[in-house]
Amino acid sequence: MRADNRSTICVCRSWSWELGIAIGFLVPPVLVPNIEDQDKLAYHISIMFYIIGGVATLLLILVIIVFKEKPKYPPSRAQSLSYALASPDASYLSSIVRLFKNLNFVLLVITYGLNAGAFYALSTLLNRMVIRHYPGEEVNAGRIGLTIVIAGMLGAVLSGIWLDRSKTYKETTLVVYIMTLVGMLVYTFTLNLGYLWVVFITAGTMGFFMTGYLPLGFEFAVELTYPESEGISSGLLNISAQVFGIIFTISQGQIIDNYGTKPGNIFLCLFLALGSALTAFIKADLRRQKANKETPENKLQEEEEESNSSKLPTAVSEDHL
Repeated sequence: MRADNRSTICVCRSWSWELGIAIGFLVPPVLVPNIEDQDKLAYHISIMFYIIGGVATLLLILVIIVFKEKPKYPPSRAQSLSYALASPDASYLSSIVRLFKNLNFVLLVITYGLNAGAFYALSTLLNRMVIRHYPGEEVNAGRIGLTIVIAGMLGAVLSGIWLDRSKTYKETTLVVYIMTLVGMLVYTFTLNLGYLWVVFITAGTMGFFMTGYLPLGFEFAVELTYPESEGISSGLLNISAQVFGIIFTISQGQIIDNYGTKPGNIFLCLFLALGSALTAFIKADLRRQKANKETPENKLQEEEEESNSSKLPTAVSEDHL
């Protein structure tokens, strides 16, 4: 893995769970039809659960057999330095304490949780929102969810390529976050227009940025927390996303039941606006990029420049004399 393609590779890695979410939107409405017979409904649900259990078991076997703890050779100079700096006496708890002393990372944990939590709530309640305005469109509700994820996969790839070329982590994250808010606002105020094709377009546009933001958060976190373990920083981001996801899903569900879909979506927009504001306060302390630039060739060049600069005043003095 080349170090300058790391963001693109991270995005491609995130395709696995994004693809799982897409299948989750598309398949359940087909396997579990909207029928009144409780016995038949229970039968279809059990078939779906057996399929999920079989796939999960197969993936578990593949992880045990195929996956390794780490690659044979470090993928970049920064990763090699990270291995060298790792202390055998370092504990998981001490690493977490150091991470929470990093204000930039704490802000990222909060903002990532707000964005991902909004996505989880929207994904969970999407079917209810669509059926509320378009009765009998359960299958299309799943297709709208699929559109959100597929558009997000495309957005994630383009963002990853852009990061590899520009290394503008904060700027890219902030722009994508703001566009997520804009997409959510457009989706909120067009959901009840009565045109399903409009919902497909607005939901896809929103998903392009909302789902596309998720892998950006992981990459930015690694930059801010280097040389701490990537697994720990990623795990804290996931915890934040799950916590906010649970809170947002329950809260938005209650708002939709009592006041309607528009107030429920505005509820998410408010927190996305808060996340955009907090993202602006994150400093772009790109520690991993600095480590990658500190190569022996660069250090030798810097030493030569310092040596030449120190000799320059002496030469001028001799010429003057």
